[in-house]
Amino acid sequence: MGGDLHCHTRLSDGSMGIEDIITLAKNQGVDTIAITDRDCQAGTIRGKVIGERYGVRVIPGVELSAIDEESGLVVHILCYLPDFADRLEGLCHKNAAATKRAAQYMMIKVAKRYPVTADVIKKCASGSTNLYAQHIMHALMECGVTDAIYSDKYYELFSPESENNILVKPAYASVTEVLDAIVSAGGISVLAHPATYEDATLVERLVEKGINGLEVWHPSADKAETDALYALAKKNKLLMVGGSDFRGMYNRQPLCIGAYSTPKTQLTELLGYKAKQKRLAKKATQAQATEA
Repeated sequence: MGGDLHCHTRLSDGSMGIEDIITLAKNQGVDTIAITDRDCQAGTIRGKVIGERYGVRVIPGVELSAIDEESGLVVHILCYLPDFADRLEGLCHKNAAATKRAAQYMMIKVAKRYPVTADVIKKCASGSTNLYAQHIMHALMECGVTDAIYSDKYYELFSPESENNILVKPAYASVTEVLDAIVSAGGISVLAHPATYEDATLVERLVEKGINGLEVWHPSADKAETDALYALAKKNKLLMVGGSDFRGMYNRQPLCIGAYSTPKTQLTELLGYKAKQKRLAKKATQAQATEA
């Protein structure tokens, strides 16, 4: 069986705790997951320990925020299996601080329009290491302004196309900085939900920058988009992963862990990727030595 390699806990923008997610995965028959909280690695060690208790393999991961230098788009890059996770902590702290600053401005904006206070919003973000749009919407639900997280009110407030949006763009690290940090940490870089980005040249540019893989199977991609991503990854010899982007109550649509996942073949390739790269590098070195 494969694995759901894109799951968020309460530590970032999910609604469930680490143990709850692992229990849910076990009950769903999903034996491999990755905890990929946004700009936060706090749950990976605990997740691994709890996963062993339940018989669920938890792959260390994190979803890193970035700004594409060319298009200005916010891009999310998944990092899996870092050898030196501590080398990503500075980047996580920088991005988390940028998220918090932007969220504070958005809280002020929303409090001017609706009967909601910063304290109520912060209460809804209890347990998280940061504050996200979902927490603001949760607070608006608590105050009776709306009856769902992803209601029309959400798109009014958080859609770039809305004239009434309250969006404040965080000053994230650049894509190049994020990819360099992943290389330094000995991790594997994968572009998250590629079907959501408006810039058609983004994937090609990231391939040139050395990204290792694409998230091919994801709720945002329909069959045609999934097939196209599969073909693109195949053409460029990239790793392929899949995940539900699970956030519990904060899911954009009804789905459970394992609804989208990485097939067994691709999961095996991901887990063996670094060992394979080391073998190829050793073989190349030996070939150069022979030629010399």
